[in-house]
Amino acid sequence: MLHYAVVFFVIALIAALLGFGGLAAGAAGIAKILFLVFLVMALVSFIAGVMRR
Repeated sequence: MLHYAVVFFVIALIAALLGFGGLAAGAAGIAKILFLVFLVMALVSFIAGVMRR
């Protein structure tokens, strides 16, 4: 999940440098969503691991 967030962030940076504002905004939005999903999944995994012990 984090890998895809980084990929979309890089796409957004490249698109912004080339002047594609709409594409850059879309890719940045997707990267934000994927990063938030990664954080939630990591937190749930961490809590589940602590509860097992």
